[in-house]
Amino acid sequence: MATALMAMPVGRRKDPAQRGLYLDVVATAGGKLTRTWLHRFSFKQTRDTYHTIGHFPETSLEKARRLVQAQRELLSQGIDPRRAAPRRRAVNSPLPLSSAAVGDQHSIEFLASEFMERYIKPNHKDPSQTARMLQKDVLCADAWKGRDARTIKPREVIDLLDGIVARGSPAMANDVASMLKQMFLFGIHRTIVEDTPVKLLMAPGGEEKPRDRVLTDKELAIFLKDPDACTKLPKLAIVITVLLTTAARRQELVLARWSDVDLRAGTWLVPASNSKTGRAFTIPLSSMAVEAFERLKKRADGSVWVLPGEDPKEHIDAKLLTRGLARNLERMEKLGIKAFTLHDLRRTARTGLGNLGIAPHIGERCLNHSVGGMQDVYDKADYLTERRAALEKWAAHLESLRAT
Repeated sequence: MATALMAMPVGRRKDPAQRGLYLDVVATAGGKLTRTWLHRFSFKQTRDTYHTIGHFPETSLEKARRLVQAQRELLSQGIDPRRAAPRRRAVNSPLPLSSAAVGDQHSIEFLASEFMERYIKPNHKDPSQTARMLQKDVLCADAWKGRDARTIKPREVIDLLDGIVARGSPAMANDVASMLKQMFLFGIHRTIVEDTPVKLLMAPGGEEKPRDRVLTDKELAIFLKDPDACTKLPKLAIVITVLLTTAARRQELVLARWSDVDLRAGTWLVPASNSKTGRAFTIPLSSMAVEAFERLKKRADGSVWVLPGEDPKEHIDAKLLTRGLARNLERMEKLGIKAFTLHDLRRTARTGLGNLGIAPHIGERCLNHSVGGMQDVYDKADYLTERRAALEKWAAHLESLRAT
């Protein structure tokens, strides 16, 4: 049979044994003959199309028949076989999350868009992280672009996650895995897909060890005595001081407006929209924290934001603070401060409060943590007076380190 196929002259011939299979023999400019397997089909009553499935002799007649049969099974399920496999050529531009731009109600783009609009945005205070993961790690993946979501295989999920691990981001791989699991379950609920390809038995990036980094008193003293020597970015030095004295989250400070801060009363209101817990929270400001905020206000130059961006009408991007700290870690290492993250400052403050004898339930409330159990159900007191005393005691300890 192979010899007969190689002897066929120029022309397109139908396989009598497999519906829709054709061999297209074409002469190139140099006189050489190429032999291409084509699958002829119509999808959703559109005009017939010829879809390339392989080339002879690399793809044998038997394999071509199997491929066509598999594609016709997809057609019977309402799946366009052209979108059931990775693109042969990479598409450089990312596909949008906007549902207006994704008409096929089974595409991976449509699934991602619906997931964002109907699940993430109504239920997550900050949907931007999920949007970034979808755009960077899913919709930009060459093997997934433009695909029918129903055709994504478990092996492809593993390959996608392995690629994230390989680039040195195991924690991100775990986050993407969790997000994909949610998205495909949502897709089942919305009848966009019938099953989920996310069938993982373990975290792709491995088990993440909880961070336990706490800055020592010696390290704190080095920073507090000369913050400008620790970082080339004066604003970053002030930010570190604010986070250290208030035990606040980075994002809470990034989203803070000056209308939320009362320096005379020594309070900073974190609105419910800015709080990770979804509850409004007033942070009492120690004199050390007030001093740091006053320095930030001078730098804000009239912006409504505590930390304005390049455009003073917008707040700074939180990632810039993280990157700024990363660029100064080597500098701090030379001074005697080991590498840390901005979130480690919260742990440092909480540990410091415990070392100073602050009651655990007050220490946890200083961080706006849930205490848990029936106490959360029935105790609605904000303990502002007790929290102020605790943070003042912590600030006094920091001042003593600065003075040594």
